[in-house]
Amino acid sequence: MKFTFFIGVYVWSLCCLAQGPYASAANESGTTAIHKDSSIIIAWAKSCTIHRGFQDMANPQFGKSSVGDSTSALGMAQTTGVVSLGDSGYATLTFDATLYNGPSWDFVVFENGFEAAGGGDYLELASVEVSSDGQHFFRFPAHSLSDTSQSIGGFGTLDPTNLNNLAGKYLLGYGTPFDLNELSGVQGLNINAISHIRIVDVVGSNNPAYASRDSANRIIIDAYPTPFPSGGFDLDAVGAIHMNPVGLNSNHQLVQGLFPNPVVDVLYLQLLSKEVQ
Repeated sequence: MKFTFFIGVYVWSLCCLAQGPYASAANESGTTAIHKDSSIIIAWAKSCTIHRGFQDMANPQFGKSSVGDSTSALGMAQTTGVVSLGDSGYATLTFDATLYNGPSWDFVVFENGFEAAGGGDYLELASVEVSSDGQHFFRFPAHSLSDTSQSIGGFGTLDPTNLNNLAGKYLLGYGTPFDLNELSGVQGLNINAISHIRIVDVVGSNNPAYASRDSANRIIIDAYPTPFPSGGFDLDAVGAIHMNPVGLNSNHQLVQGLFPNPVVDVLYLQLLSKEVQ
């Protein structure tokens, strides 16, 4: 009995040590995942343009990804399907108004990851960029601590605790949140008037000729190659958490906060100068 107990403790310790330092999977303690039905999401993207990437950028003869279209990324998550971006493909989205840097998270990105039959999470990743003028985009600092010694193949799985600030970290129905405050002080970016969000597919190859890299210049591993029409990041939706009032001058932050959360009957906006109902 005592021997068995020590073996169990040892195995449990190895499992804990194997975990990365970042937020855990959806529905687990310590997660940052936001469910698509969360009341903190106040709006969804209203326009989207797509720049498709190849199904396999190392073999362009397979052609570009083709599943979905620009409308597939609009509206609430899991309502209009997904659009597959392909290797290094990207989508640029806008809302009815600009987004601003509020308390904690400011917007959330949804993908269609799933639990693999053999265990683990099948995740396709993307970098996230924002712009306040539609021309100059700035990328969130991302981190990937996944093992890059070998490719995980087109159907490999990832540990979300090794991933930070990469869209696609969570399974279908759960979005990855982003905090504009992390880009505070970036020259050329007004974090209180974000007009465009760009989602850029990560090429998960460990071949330096094709690999995507994080903010520390580490190779980012994910499912690769995926040489089929649904290859690459499958964008489901982007939800806004802090958005300036529609029709008002959004070059300056107007809203200080929203309450109560969750909303029951009445939602209040706390403006910088006065409170309105």
